[in-house]
Amino acid sequence: MTSRRFRRSGPHAGAIAALALVSMLWGCRTATPLTGNALAGNVDWPGHGNDSREQRFAQSTQINAENVARLGLLWSLDLPNEVALEATPIEVNGVIYFSGSFAAVYAVDAKTGRLLWHYDPQANEATPQGLRLVWAVNRGVAYADGKIFVATRDCRMIALDARRGIKLWSTSFAVPGITASSTGAPRTFKGKVIIGNSGAESGARGFVTAFDIQTGKIAWRFFTVPGDPAKGFEDATMEMAAKTWWGQWWKYGGGGTPWNGITFDEELNQIYIGTGNSGPFNPKFRSKPGYDNLFLTSVVALDADTGHYKWHYQYNPREAWDWKATADMIVGDLTINGKARKVLMQAPSNGFFYVLDRTTGKVISAEKIGKVNWADRIDLVTGRPVERPNIRYEGGSFTIYPNNEGAHNWQASSYNPATGLIYIPYQQEGGFTYTASAEGEADLKSDMERYKLRFGVLRAGYRDKDDPRDGTGSLLAWDPVTQKERWRVDYPFFLNAGTMTTAGNLVFQGTNTGKFYAYDARTGARLWTFDAKLGIMAPPISYFRDGRQYVSLLVGYGGTGGAGGPGRKQGWKYGLQQRRLLTFALNGRAKLPPTAPPDFSVRPLDDPTIELDPVRVAAGQRVYEAMTCMVCHGGGADATGNAPDLRESPIALDRAAFRQILQTGPLVSRGMPIFDDLSEQEISDVYDYVRDRARAAGSKEPDGKTPRSGGL
Repeated sequence: MTSRRFRRSGPHAGAIAALALVSMLWGCRTATPLTGNALAGNVDWPGHGNDSREQRFAQSTQINAENVARLGLLWSLDLPNEVALEATPIEVNGVIYFSGSFAAVYAVDAKTGRLLWHYDPQANEATPQGLRLVWAVNRGVAYADGKIFVATRDCRMIALDARRGIKLWSTSFAVPGITASSTGAPRTFKGKVIIGNSGAESGARGFVTAFDIQTGKIAWRFFTVPGDPAKGFEDATMEMAAKTWWGQWWKYGGGGTPWNGITFDEELNQIYIGTGNSGPFNPKFRSKPGYDNLFLTSVVALDADTGHYKWHYQYNPREAWDWKATADMIVGDLTINGKARKVLMQAPSNGFFYVLDRTTGKVISAEKIGKVNWADRIDLVTGRPVERPNIRYEGGSFTIYPNNEGAHNWQASSYNPATGLIYIPYQQEGGFTYTASAEGEADLKSDMERYKLRFGVLRAGYRDKDDPRDGTGSLLAWDPVTQKERWRVDYPFFLNAGTMTTAGNLVFQGTNTGKFYAYDARTGARLWTFDAKLGIMAPPISYFRDGRQYVSLLVGYGGTGGAGGPGRKQGWKYGLQQRRLLTFALNGRAKLPPTAPPDFSVRPLDDPTIELDPVRVAAGQRVYEAMTCMVCHGGGADATGNAPDLRESPIALDRAAFRQILQTGPLVSRGMPIFDDLSEQEISDVYDYVRDRARAAGSKEPDGKTPRSGGL
């Protein structure tokens, strides 16, 4: 366990006696169950989606549509050195637990904002090359039996003592031969904790792993796509799935990584796994007509005790566009056509909203929630989409809607049983044009031993100039029974945060512009606004302690928002605006500490004596993109929050220093990967590409601006 300096603002700011406070807070070791409105007692938020139904519904009504205008900041906790904060906090017995960018875990007094303990798993140092595989994000922790669980992106599940933050056990769930990482929030159920993996674009094969919460021993594992037949299949399910694959798919991993959505159905004793996209995207290398590639972009139901397959539903057979079924899945009971149905509800990437029978996996209904051009409808008899021609770009380029990020991605939806509505963070970034080409195929097959992105197809973003909604987002209130939009709030930009809804007739959501809103859950009327002064990616939670209801939220723009591009640039710069945990209550009077305003300027550093060869610059661009530099530093080196802007960096201006950073990894602890597998020529080419981007940015700057020092 390591400690850092933290700054807290609010009426209770000051030093803490951590051990004494923890002892006071922990009068019992189990979370208070959610029963009714529970206003006479305490109501926790003990899991990722609150309870196992993943509805993100808070039962307390103290904060409601009539008085939410009185909601105010109660306290804030600054989080130095954090970057992208996507985690859903949990709250158990008066303590908030959450994970930071690199899976560090924090425990905070839920009423006062005092830091109790902080644990750093040093995941960056464990896999300095593997940092390239994924953004600096982690989506949360889990709680059970006095323990906090966190999964690191180097594929370790760690159990901590919830009172003291001391490690109890750590178990690797990495699989030899599979290039994988992990960024998701674990879930706990029946004495087990479960997590999936990520990395389809880098050659990963998907799987989930369940551990015994007491010992850390692996209880069971389920692979979501089949591996090399020559090595034998893990079970009969993988043997069955392999019949839906073609060619030598295992050479490229396969994909299907379940990196986010996992739901435990307590009533039916089932675990639902939401699987990811293909790897590579181009189906030519793993499929042909008639080969569906199970279980890509699917919901798979497993027996919770054994991990054995029960049923599946596949949204997109022969997935070819980077679409996913990894959004959180909500379980509940609906009355449809006069019949009570046990349902699972999800809005995956492909632009439809699905209601499935969770006992059988059969689709009950599915309708478009936004702009979709790849299918006319979902055939409810066969369960398959009625597809349009050439969507897999076999006959030439195809521009598809939604794009690869989807009409809805990982940002959490919520369900309010009182209104009967699902609240979905809808996004319409634009389309994506896919082109099968010899260049894409050659890139797929090159450097098989290295960490790199492997698509097997050329891709380009597309914005329809005649569609004013391209590039925008919405909060969508969707009726899952009628499959119709009930109301919608439109935003000027597409990338916004997850939602939370309450029995007080409220829906809360943050935006990438830094605003935190409360809406009337029935009408969509905006009732309250708070300026968090930094873009928001994470969903909020609400809990009730000692007669008072609280709303808590992590504020830290980054992740895909930091990858650059239109709509993502909101002036949130690396190291400029403070990342924070905020907590609100009625009549809160705290003020945020001084915060740097949005900064849209670019102050590039350049040396005009450096001569740039266009051939070498183009070669550097290919390395920069394939070796994932763009994941953090932005496409075109146009960084928007995940990492320093290389165009402004004095280190990136110094050729020798630039080489040292890449080859020896002195900044690994801060999330900068090591690139010791790059050749001297490749490093030189990337340097030239960055210099070219800085020079191009400088040519756009107004005369007289002083270059800013800083950077890495």
